Amino acid sequence: MNISNRQRHMLELLLSSKEEITASEVASEINVSTRTVHRELAELEPVLAAFGVSLVKKSGVGIQLQGKPRQLDELKQSLLRMHQVDYTAEERKVLMLCTLLEADEPIKLFSLAYDLQVTVPTVSHDLDELEHLLKKHGLALIRRRGFGVMIRGSEENKRRMIGTLVMHHLDDSVLFGKTLSQTLPPVTKRLLDLIGKDNLMEVEQALWHLEEKQPSDLSEEAYTELLIRLSVAIRRMRQGKRVEAPEGTNPSGRFGSEEPETQRMVRELTDMLGMPFPPEEAGYVAGLLGGRRGLRSEAPEEDLSALEMAIRLIAYMEERTGIPFSEDRILREGLVNHLQPAVQRLLEGMPIRNPLLAQIKKDYEQLFSQIRQGADRVMTGLAVPDEEIGYLVMHFGAAMERLKQFSRNVKAIIVCTSGIGSSRMLAARLEKELPQVKILGHASWYEAVRIPRAAYDLIISTVDLPLEPDQYIKLSPLLTAEETERLRAFIRKTALQRQRPPQPQESEAALPIKDEVARLREFKSYLDEIVSLIEQFRLFRLPPPARGRELRDTLRKASEAALPDASPEAVEAIVSQLIERERHGTQVIPDTRLALFHTRSEHIARPVLSLFRLKQPLTLEPQQPGQVSQILLMLAPLRLADASLEVLSEVSGLLLVQEMIALLEEGTDKEIRHFLAGALLDFYQSKLDTRRDAE
Repeated sequence: MNISNRQRHMLELLLSSKEEITASEVASEINVSTRTVHRELAELEPVLAAFGVSLVKKSGVGIQLQGKPRQLDELKQSLLRMHQVDYTAEERKVLMLCTLLEADEPIKLFSLAYDLQVTVPTVSHDLDELEHLLKKHGLALIRRRGFGVMIRGSEENKRRMIGTLVMHHLDDSVLFGKTLSQTLPPVTKRLLDLIGKDNLMEVEQALWHLEEKQPSDLSEEAYTELLIRLSVAIRRMRQGKRVEAPEGTNPSGRFGSEEPETQRMVRELTDMLGMPFPPEEAGYVAGLLGGRRGLRSEAPEEDLSALEMAIRLIAYMEERTGIPFSEDRILREGLVNHLQPAVQRLLEGMPIRNPLLAQIKKDYEQLFSQIRQGADRVMTGLAVPDEEIGYLVMHFGAAMERLKQFSRNVKAIIVCTSGIGSSRMLAARLEKELPQVKILGHASWYEAVRIPRAAYDLIISTVDLPLEPDQYIKLSPLLTAEETERLRAFIRKTALQRQRPPQPQESEAALPIKDEVARLREFKSYLDEIVSLIEQFRLFRLPPPARGRELRDTLRKASEAALPDASPEAVEAIVSQLIERERHGTQVIPDTRLALFHTRSEHIARPVLSLFRLKQPLTLEPQQPGQVSQILLMLAPLRLADASLEVLSEVSGLLLVQEMIALLEEGTDKEIRHFLAGALLDFYQSKLDTRRDAE
C-alpha cells in the first residue's frame, strides 16, 4: 500500500473500533478537519476494495469498516508491514532528536530532509521548535550555514533527554512486551534502539536482583524510569560515549552518593552486567541508584503543589456535580500521584499522548466538559491539552464508579501502566460489570510476573505480559461490553477450572511481600507521625502587622511562633518560600476566610502544623474583595518520608470537610486537636484495612 501516515492512522482507528465512529471523532483524534477526513476516506476506498473491505457510512451514526474477519486481518497486517510515506510533525521531531542525539558530527539539513521525506524549510521549521525544548534540558542546537546541525551539551544531559523522550513516547507494553520488531512503527523502533532494547531485560534482571537484596519503596513509574535511564547509560557506555566529571572533582562522587551501600550496588551491577565502569561512569550510575531511597522528591513544593491542585479540582467538581468526591481518599491520592509528573511534562512542553481520548470523549462527554472547565480554573498558567483532561476524567470516572459496593469471589490482580487512574477505572468497571471479581491489588508489570500462582486466580492486564496465556487476560481500561463477555468466558474456562492449593494458615500478602516486622515498622511510622503532629499543634493569635508589609510581617510572626528555635536567617528563608508560593497561586480555601500556607525547607527539622487567627483581616489579592482571618501553617523538612507526607496530605484533604473548616474558624485548640485525632485515626485504620484486604 502506498498511503500517507494520516491515512494509515485513520484505518487503524477504524480497525480498532468495534462500533461506528463519526468523522468528527476521527478528525479530533488526528488533529485535522472533518472535511479532510471525508476527502482522505474517499481516496482510501479503492485501496480497501483491493482487500475486499468496504467503507460503510451511516448518516447520523458514523463510519465502519466491513469485511470478513480474514480480510480485515489481512488489511491490519498490511498496515503493520507498509512502508511509511510521511510522518506527522511530532514524529518528525522525535526522529530528528534521535538522529541528532546519536550523532558525533554535524548533519546536513538536506540529509535530514531526505531521510524524513520533507523539504529543507520544513526541517528548519521543526528545528526552530525543538530548540526551546533542548534548552530546557541543558542542550544547545548548533546551526550554521555550511556546517549543518548538531546538539551540543554534556553527555549527562543527552542521556536525560533520551530517557525523557522514551518515557513520554513509549508505553510499557512496547518496552517489555513481546511485539515483533518488524511490526513496530518507525518512531517506536528508533526509540527502542536508542535505549538498547536488546539489553533492556538484562539490565532489568540485574536491577531486580538489587531490589531483592535491598528492597526500596519505588513506585512502578519510578522503577521504570530508573530502568530506562540505566539502560540508556549502559548502551551509551558500550558505544564509547562517556560522562565526564568537571575538573577538580572526585569522578566517583561527581554524580551520586558516596555512601558505601550505594557503591556496593554499583559494584554488584558491574559484576552482573559483565562490564567494568570507569570512575566517572561509576559515579553517574551511583547517582541513579542513590535515588532508590524510600523518600519522595526533594523539590520543596512538588508534592504539596500537586495536592493543592487535587484539592481544588475535587472541590470544583463536587460543586458542579453534587457528587461527594471529597469522601473518596483513593481519588485524592490518585490525582496527586498523577499530577506530579503530569505538571512537570506540561512545564517542559513535552507532548502528552492518550490513546483512549476519542473513547473517553464519547463515553464521558459531560464529565469531560466539566473537568476541562475545572482544570482551566485550577491549573492556572498551564496549557492543559485534551489528552491530559482525558486522564483526569478517568480518575473522576473511577471515583463515580466506586460509590457503589459489590461482592466479589474471584481473586484477581490488576496490572496497568497508563497511570493509577486507568487501573482504578478498570477496577471500578470490573466491580460494576463483574461483581464476583475481587481485586487483591494493583501490581506493576515487574511484580506481576513474580507473584506466586497460588496467590490469585487470574491477572487482568492492560498490556502484554511475559506470562502463559492461561495466567492473564489483556483488557482495555474502559472495559467494553465485548471485553466483559470475553473475561467471563476466560474465568469460566481457566481461572475457575484451576485448583488453588490450600493457603497456609499464616496470612500472606499477595502484593508486594513484606515480613511482619517490616509491616509493624511501617504502621508504627504512621502512628508516630500522627501523634507527633497532633501533640505539637498550636493555636495562636497574631497582632496587626506593620503597614505596607502585611503579608511578610504576618508570615514572619507566624513562622517565629511555629519554629521558636529557628534562627532569624532560617525564618526569613522560609517566609520567602511561602511568599513565592503565594505569588504563583492563591492560598485561600474556596468560600472561606482561611488560607493554607505550606512549604518544605532544609531549615525545618520536623513537620509542624499551627493555626493563626488574625486580629486584623489580611488581604492577599488586591483584585479580590475577600480577606483572610485565619492562616493554617504547614511546614515540613526538605527530606520527607512517605508516612510523613501521607499524613500531611490527609490533613490538607480535611480542608474539604465543612466541619474542619468550621473548627478552624471558630473552634478551640482542644476541639481542633480532638477532631484531627479522630480523622487521622480513621486514616490509620484505613491503612490497616487496605493491608487486610490484600491478604
